[in-house]
Amino acid sequence: MTSQDIPVFHPDDDGLHPDAIGDEWWSTETAWYSFHHAESGLGGWFYTMVRHNIGTVAGGAWIWDTTAALPWDVPYSANYTALELPADLDLRDCELPTGVRIKVEEPTMTYRLGFDDPGRLTADLRFAAVDPPRPLASGGSTFGKAAHFDQIGHITGQLELHGQTIDIDCWGMRDRTWGKRPENRPRQAAYVTGAGTDGRGFLAVTNTRDGRDDIAYGFVKTADEQLSFTDGQRSVVRSKTDGWIEQITIEGTDESGTEFRAVGKAVSRIVINRHTFIDINTLVHWQLESGADSAGHTEWWGEDQDMWPMHTWSAARRAGSWELS
Repeated sequence: MTSQDIPVFHPDDDGLHPDAIGDEWWSTETAWYSFHHAESGLGGWFYTMVRHNIGTVAGGAWIWDTTAALPWDVPYSANYTALELPADLDLRDCELPTGVRIKVEEPTMTYRLGFDDPGRLTADLRFAAVDPPRPLASGGSTFGKAAHFDQIGHITGQLELHGQTIDIDCWGMRDRTWGKRPENRPRQAAYVTGAGTDGRGFLAVTNTRDGRDDIAYGFVKTADEQLSFTDGQRSVVRSKTDGWIEQITIEGTDESGTEFRAVGKAVSRIVINRHTFIDINTLVHWQLESGADSAGHTEWWGEDQDMWPMHTWSAARRAGSWELS
């Protein structure tokens, strides 16, 4: 699928989709926003997961830094699993029982975000996109046939974390999904992002197969347009002690035929237990080496979501070898 064929994300899609995702109990809708503070190596998520048919909302907020990686050791982690879904919830303007707040300022483009856990974490942030949301362009990715959108944006505002005020001014990614999501579906994969201070960036969603980590879906954001990856690969260097990523390389070709290459260094991470898999989510400092108008600003920041089925990770850990399967 080329960029010209990709469908449009409409203002109504900022709201919920209870009539579009079927009647299975595992029908799921999510809203995810990422942000970071480069100077301190701090990363953060606001994450919302709605299951209309069983009346629950899950998620919350994660804040991690260079001091810890386990969710009970990081500066903040609130990961609710099954709070009551408000009957009149409108995702375009809501205060969720998880503490997350979302308000649409400009449909499909600009969002006011917040979080309330007084004394521990409060937040007032604004996500302003540079381009319309990028719909999923391949059923071969880990998102399967679910509706899925990704979007690069400029995140500004403040956190109040355990009494410390932290100014946020960064570029990051958000996504939205709705569709069938049974909890035993995940396979080994990765979701990799990077963005510069001018809004250029990339997304690479990879599948692990036969010792390779190939890009199944993604795009490169240049100064003027968003171009789909036609092929590519993710390569990593892991710690021999614990398997965590220390260095990562994304190489690929976009639909214009331009070669893309970015090399990233791990800065900090959090390990998130998500149903039957773990997500070792790493804040990455990237150096753009080619592609996306690389003659310009080449120092980017982003994330690597290193996703493993729980039993696969456990077996690799006990064997002391994290070779791709």
